[in-house]
Amino acid sequence: MRSYEVEGWGRGEVAYEGRRLLWHELPRPGRAANAASDPLVERIRRYFAGEPVSFDDVRLDLSWATPFQRALVETLRAIPHGETVTYGELAALAGRPNAQRAAGTFCARNRFGLVVPCHRVVAAGGIGSYGSLGVEYKRRLLALEGADAAL
Repeated sequence: MRSYEVEGWGRGEVAYEGRRLLWHELPRPGRAANAASDPLVERIRRYFAGEPVSFDDVRLDLSWATPFQRALVETLRAIPHGETVTYGELAALAGRPNAQRAAGTFCARNRFGLVVPCHRVVAAGGIGSYGSLGVEYKRRLLALEGADAAL
């Protein structure tokens, strides 16, 4: 596991097995860690500096995922920087148009932070939640990408 720090956001962590990403924790304030650097961490820092960084080539450990969860991952990774979809749209794009609740549950348990960008998924009537990081964190991410964070 490697820790990293992003100015104005806090500290986060990434964990690998070989070249596959097992887990990515978004940065949050007040977390103690030793800052590390590697190519992915540098991309994460550039993202938080406002660059439209791609994570498409990051290999993920999806051994635990069902076929629908794998479809959700592929669909989420295809949502362009700065754009949003609703949970219903996400489910439909992943091949299960009536599974918006399952799509929301998947996003709530997402272990890949920016690499599988669940912050780009919003509720039909507003921004929706963002787990323990909260709605304001989600708004900051969307604003960083130039998306409409006023949902």
